[in-house]
Amino acid sequence: MAGMADEDLATLDPARTPDTAASVDSPTSNSLTPDSPADSAADARAADARPNRIGAPAASRWVNRLVIAGLVLAALNLRPAITSLGPLLKEVREGLGMSGTVAGLLTSVPALCFAIFGVTAPRLARRWGPAAVVCAGMVAIAAGLAIRPFAGGTVGFLAASGLALAGIAVSNILMPVIVKRWYPERVGAMTGLYSMALSLGTAGAAAVTVPMTDALGGSWQLGLGVWALLAAVAVLPWVFLVRMRSGGGPSGSGPSGSDGGSTGNRSASGAAPREAAPRSRITRSPTAWAMAVFFGLQATAAYITMGWMPQIFRDAGVSAGTAGLLLAVTMVMGVPLAFVLPRIAARLNHQGVLVVILGSFGLVGYAGLWLAPAGGAWAWALLLGVSNCAFPLALTMIGMRARSGAGVVRLSAFAQSTGYLISIPGPLLIGALYQHSGGWDLPIALMAALMIPQIAAGIFAGRNRTVEDEI
Repeated sequence: MAGMADEDLATLDPARTPDTAASVDSPTSNSLTPDSPADSAADARAADARPNRIGAPAASRWVNRLVIAGLVLAALNLRPAITSLGPLLKEVREGLGMSGTVAGLLTSVPALCFAIFGVTAPRLARRWGPAAVVCAGMVAIAAGLAIRPFAGGTVGFLAASGLALAGIAVSNILMPVIVKRWYPERVGAMTGLYSMALSLGTAGAAAVTVPMTDALGGSWQLGLGVWALLAAVAVLPWVFLVRMRSGGGPSGSGPSGSDGGSTGNRSASGAAPREAAPRSRITRSPTAWAMAVFFGLQATAAYITMGWMPQIFRDAGVSAGTAGLLLAVTMVMGVPLAFVLPRIAARLNHQGVLVVILGSFGLVGYAGLWLAPAGGAWAWALLLGVSNCAFPLALTMIGMRARSGAGVVRLSAFAQSTGYLISIPGPLLIGALYQHSGGWDLPIALMAALMIPQIAAGIFAGRNRTVEDEI
């Protein structure tokens, strides 16, 4: 990570930096049109002073609409590969002869791919440009989703899933770059639109996969493979944007042809101002490690929920269609709370109280799953949906635990990459416990037990201090 440019790494959490927060609230940020080259000298100097701002090209109204369509369609495709599988996991296991341990591996693959392929995204963007990499990511998603149901075995299914998840990983990292490049004064609004589309795709895939499978004759292969069509549609606007860039259109960023962010933000002298990054290692900061553990454990809970919760309900006697709807309810809770939590967290000196509240919801939800999984299924789904909103809280805390823009970049990169690595064993262990115990008592007990260190790490990370103070 140390070799990456600061402006490339800034894609990990663009909306929570002090600079962008100020720009979102500006009364002059009404238009969705990128900045004009004819900005006044004072505006240009102000822009150069913002280390996180990437210059946006001039564009016509239809091109702006094309970018918005590309963002929304890409966001819709960033989770169906994961949440469409959970409601059909039983059929997939039976069809492929997959053991519980291997199924647990399958639910750990997303975190592994996000950790491995996500860190390559900034380098790929510097070489080819963000739009081209996102376009390739959509192609990878479409290909992986189309291939995996018909791969003919567990190894092929895992490999094709990895291809789709690699596309998700790089797109997930680079889409905020597109937002900052085209809409530097509307980062909040456009990020909200992108987040809402992501949540809609997450919940929609969980809710409609089983009914769609039934409508297609009950074939789980078709029920999973049909999501490749949505990804194929998402490729189209990015193809146009890449062609415009290669032809010298608005997506380019200058003579170099790179729109990876390395040429954006230049002063009148032509030099690209860069904020000095802290020299000491981020690993020396206890707060950074607490953030990484908190991020990793909340990701563990999210992937266990997406991969195994439908199976828990189905084993309790709930129908496959209802189990998918329950997962959709859990996922859709993130839509409103993702807007509310960051605002509340930003007003608090210590975010530990929010960590405790979310963790308490999770503990009650797991207790309900253990005692009466079918009887209170809808209540447990709602409670766990609130608990899973630790993700937007974690991103908000990352932005608050560093004083400088470069510090936010380094903390975000460390916390997210380390956190995803931490999250890998959880779903695997749940699958192994389920297979060997023959029930859900032990796995649910483990889920609840993991909530305790998550709360503890979140309280430690929520203290009012910055990593610069510690390193």
